[in-house]
Amino acid sequence: MAGYLARLIVPGRSGLGVGGTILLGVIGSFVGGFLAYLLFDGGTSFVQPSSWIGSIIGAIIVLAIYQATRGRSHSRA
Repeated sequence: MAGYLARLIVPGRSGLGVGGTILLGVIGSFVGGFLAYLLFDGGTSFVQPSSWIGSIIGAIIVLAIYQATRGRSHSRA
């Protein structure tokens, strides 16, 4: 779900299929969780109400990085 929402929020074509979108959501969850851990000094539990928001933000970051690196590699070819 986080990967799908990230694809809706970030403009441009991503070129990701269903599997790529799922992978984007999983990686985004790890990135969002890691950022929350750093920002909020570890927290008390692994699953928190804000975990969905963190997952979506992480997925947006990962998708933006993917599109930036993919755009550079395609512009050289």
